Amino acid sequence: MKLNKLILATGLFAVALTSCTDLDVSPSSQYTEDPSKNSGVDPMLVVEAKMADVYFHLAGMFGRRYMEAQCLASDEFTALAFDGGYYDAGTYAHQALHNSDATDASLDWYSDLTSGITKANIILEELGSSASDQMKAPARAMRAYFTWILMDSFGDTPILEKVPAEGEVVARAPRKEVAEWIEAELKAVIPALTEDVTENTYGKPTKWMAEALLAKLYINWAVYTAESVDLYDAATAANPKLDDCVSICDDIINSGKFNLGSVDYLHKFSYDNNWKVEDFIYAMPYDAIDRQGFQWARPRSFKQLKGLVPNVYGSSDAFTQSFGGNIVVTPEFAKLFNLEGDVRNLCILRGPVYIRDAKTLRPTSEPFMYKGNQVNFKENITLIKQDNTIDVGNDDNALMQGCHSIKWFTTPADYNNGRNQSNDLPLFRFADVLLMKAEALARLGQSGAKDLFNQIRAYANAPQISAEPTLEEIYQERGREFFDENWRRNDMIRFGHFEDEFFPHYKNFPDANFDKRHRIFPVEQEMLDLNPGWVQNPGY
Repeated sequence: MKLNKLILATGLFAVALTSCTDLDVSPSSQYTEDPSKNSGVDPMLVVEAKMADVYFHLAGMFGRRYMEAQCLASDEFTALAFDGGYYDAGTYAHQALHNSDATDASLDWYSDLTSGITKANIILEELGSSASDQMKAPARAMRAYFTWILMDSFGDTPILEKVPAEGEVVARAPRKEVAEWIEAELKAVIPALTEDVTENTYGKPTKWMAEALLAKLYINWAVYTAESVDLYDAATAANPKLDDCVSICDDIINSGKFNLGSVDYLHKFSYDNNWKVEDFIYAMPYDAIDRQGFQWARPRSFKQLKGLVPNVYGSSDAFTQSFGGNIVVTPEFAKLFNLEGDVRNLCILRGPVYIRDAKTLRPTSEPFMYKGNQVNFKENITLIKQDNTIDVGNDDNALMQGCHSIKWFTTPADYNNGRNQSNDLPLFRFADVLLMKAEALARLGQSGAKDLFNQIRAYANAPQISAEPTLEEIYQERGREFFDENWRRNDMIRFGHFEDEFFPHYKNFPDANFDKRHRIFPVEQEMLDLNPGWVQNPGY
């Protein structure tokens, strides 16, 4: 049950707390007095108990719908229908064609973020003005992070610094002002956040998490502060925050707390990844039993995988839950995985498919068979009709259309628990810090990007480059490195590629949209229904 109900009217935003008590918080963790005045309890432990509900508030959103919106709006993936199956009122096809609708289920997460902000604000109010900066910093950091997701995805966003009174309205602030507020918040809390990187701080805001978010804000500064989303021009936009981005990245790099290679690339994303992955600056932990919601293998795996033994995931146990198989890699993006020796090439299934070793995650020599034939995924996709359903039919040939991601490796032991997985989802990685710094240096016309770029290539066992990389090379490398991690849409907009042509987002393809205002999503219909005066984002 959601914590709060939003009332939006005439471009304004109001929050009214309902009487909902299903907050996943034990009553004993709620404050009845300033914890700092209770000498019998460590106040930071009390803060931790209360904040747990905020830290993991978005687990369900990240586990499905947010992923659908971000990955399908990019050139990484498209969504297939199987003779009408998995069309689902067009929610997936709309994202792939950049023609989103306010009723799309894949966009039903705006209020998840605002309720998370409200939870953080309740904690801050309960702490009171006398609480230390250290006690308040985690809630403020999470509030800034949730606000950043809203701003990045929907543009103009309310700045909620307190729990509004019943009936109070809060205006949607212009995107530029929101970016400036997030910057100020992060700079204020960074000195008060912990620098520890331990099992206990995993999945929680640290100094490094806040700095990684600040670097992400800075590298996109020209996008977020443009007069309107359609007026950002990657070729001409000036970014005054590039030096600041480099400085923040250097602070993370020089901390010595993170590295690229303590865990090999494939295992960073597998069913057994955890806080020991030293590339992870901030992650959302999942467990197929204890913290459910991560279900990325469901739409990415072979549609008929249920019951097949042996299966592509290298298990002699059968999957008892069904798969969708409807989210596949676009032909254009699949071509990025072409570097000799690059371990990242193994993140997609292309051509003849071989069973993976469940421990090494690498292909064996044993073919993955279906109905007596080896599964063979075709890079190019053939539709049964050229329309906006993106329908490939429902025969055996249809099931082989498009390459499939196997980056989020799963097991029957996990997946058979309601299609849940135990893969932790990295939200900020050290590799991203290195490539953000490389990009900032390249945009500044300074040297040093090559060495950062080659650090990524080296641990991926990919060929080194011999000259400073171009921005286009950095863009392509980001595609390989952060494939299937929800960053591609963000990158495409910044680098000026969001209006490119890629399957099925082709000019003259039915309902394919190239309106630059569609760089952000429409606000979900539920919010419009609750607030008839709300003005939808331009272009929708």
